[in-house]
Amino acid sequence: MISTITRFAPSPTGRLHLGHAYSVMLAHDFARARGGQFLLRIEDIDPGRCREAFVEGICEDLRWLGLNWDGEIVRQSERMPVYAGALDRLREMGLLYPCFCTRRDIAASASAPHGPEGAVYPGTCRSLSPEERAERAATDPHCWRIDMAEAARRAGPLSWHDARAGEIAADPARHGDVVLARKDAPVAYHLAVTVDDAAQGITDVVRGEDLFAATHVHRLLQALLGLPTPAYHHHPLLRDDNGRRLAKRDGAPTLAELRSQGNDAADLLAGWRAKSMVGITPDNA
Repeated sequence: MISTITRFAPSPTGRLHLGHAYSVMLAHDFARARGGQFLLRIEDIDPGRCREAFVEGICEDLRWLGLNWDGEIVRQSERMPVYAGALDRLREMGLLYPCFCTRRDIAASASAPHGPEGAVYPGTCRSLSPEERAERAATDPHCWRIDMAEAARRAGPLSWHDARAGEIAADPARHGDVVLARKDAPVAYHLAVTVDDAAQGITDVVRGEDLFAATHVHRLLQALLGLPTPAYHHHPLLRDDNGRRLAKRDGAPTLAELRSQGNDAADLLAGWRAKSMVGITPDNA
């Protein structure tokens, strides 16, 4: 029986970089140290940015790193009916509403406070009548948002556990009414990742601390949909000499570039493993 299952779930919007390599190594090693499984999931729900060439690049980079995954690769683009079912359940619970606002509308709202992911939606469309919602939804582009206050009220007090931070009281309300289905895609990140982690039997989510805040929303969705809650291990991010995180938008070196320059993947991973930079090891996880 497999007791530990982790995953790496990149979006194919570019080549993997050093920050990805560090995170995937930790998820891979966590599972292997416990005789468990390490899965690969491609989060390709963004039709405007995802490219098949980047999917191939992800697989190429992981093989170069010597990090092999178990089973078939799961692709979110092939799971839209599953997400639609989850959305229908939340809709039947009266927790979703269509939103017709643009990003500019939200940014311009004087009443929009800021949360972990930027401006918090001020709830403009939440107060629309059922008739107006139906009329506008028939012709106007819209996303689907969750009524966070009502959802949190129904779910009641929730918590989740992080390996470094300990027991955390869930506070999804600070995210506001997050989008669960986008205007340009049938699902959004928060819902897709929550549904997929449960479907794949993920027991331990090993990922960067930049996603720590998002876990509050994921815990709420787990409660509403009756899904299990994995253990979370949010690790520090790799940073450059100036303290900036190694990310795509900041021009972090890609693994393809490092490979073309003759770097050795085994040496790269051995250095990280020797330093035990985040303490996600069998002895103290």
